[in-house]
Amino acid sequence: MQQNYGQSSLEQALVNVMLFGPLFVTREMAGDKFPRRGTWERNRTMPDLDLEKLNEEFESKSATDVLRWTYDNFDHDRIKLSTSFGAEGIALIDILVNMGINPNIFTVDTGRLFQETYDVWAEVVEKYDVKIVSHSPDPEELRKLYEGGSPNLFYDSVENRKRCCYVRKVLPLKSALKDTDVWLSSLRRTQGDSRRDLPIISPSSQYDLYKIYPMANWLEQNVWTYIRANSVPYDKLYDQGFKTIGCAPCTRPVRMGESVRSGRWWWEETEEKECGIHIEDGVIMRTKPAKNYQI
Repeated sequence: MQQNYGQSSLEQALVNVMLFGPLFVTREMAGDKFPRRGTWERNRTMPDLDLEKLNEEFESKSATDVLRWTYDNFDHDRIKLSTSFGAEGIALIDILVNMGINPNIFTVDTGRLFQETYDVWAEVVEKYDVKIVSHSPDPEELRKLYEGGSPNLFYDSVENRKRCCYVRKVLPLKSALKDTDVWLSSLRRTQGDSRRDLPIISPSSQYDLYKIYPMANWLEQNVWTYIRANSVPYDKLYDQGFKTIGCAPCTRPVRMGESVRSGRWWWEETEEKECGIHIEDGVIMRTKPAKNYQI
């Protein structure tokens, strides 16, 4: 059944927000009355998608529009949201919950996260009353990884670091994405060169699903505008100069003038730094640059 959502004043106001700078607004200020949990009916039909057309249409749509379309066209039980408890991911949880959706959320606990990340994880569960399924590395795979080597082997070479990421992140992700048709992710185009041309929707042959990035065209300032205006929890490491947060041994604060991703695996010289989770056939899927951002 097609839902009748209406158009919020917030969505109308943010059509060209990137031209005018960030807006400090709350959901209440925007006059947007989101439906609460349990009000959405499921559509279990898997659609045939014209991805080129959809991506063109989504460029002028809000994150909320993209999410509404997603939950209108896919079985809710087969839509999963991944989060590593970065600012964007928690903002996306806030948007979904306040749209009346009880999202299926999962995280990959690598076993080497910061305590601050566990703290905000607990805060999110308490604030939003959501269940977050945790997937962890296989102990046998970890044993093989460190057999005859150091637990800090990832500092020795890019190859070793990628092996560690594969065992601690990619393999648990494969388990998490079983029985999934849509993988929602909070990646943004301005998070680094390797992500600058992200499509809003793309197929994943590796996981046999669609990947959807509702916040692809948000800027960093847009994320923090939303978080501050709506009292969204965030990892307190951001207050210490971190721009991106992963495993504790592999993440540091970003210095003035450095790129966003420079705080990850900083001992590596390459600028295109990825753990492998969002790689398809050796590259991140790309499309044309962002035009605007809307909630």
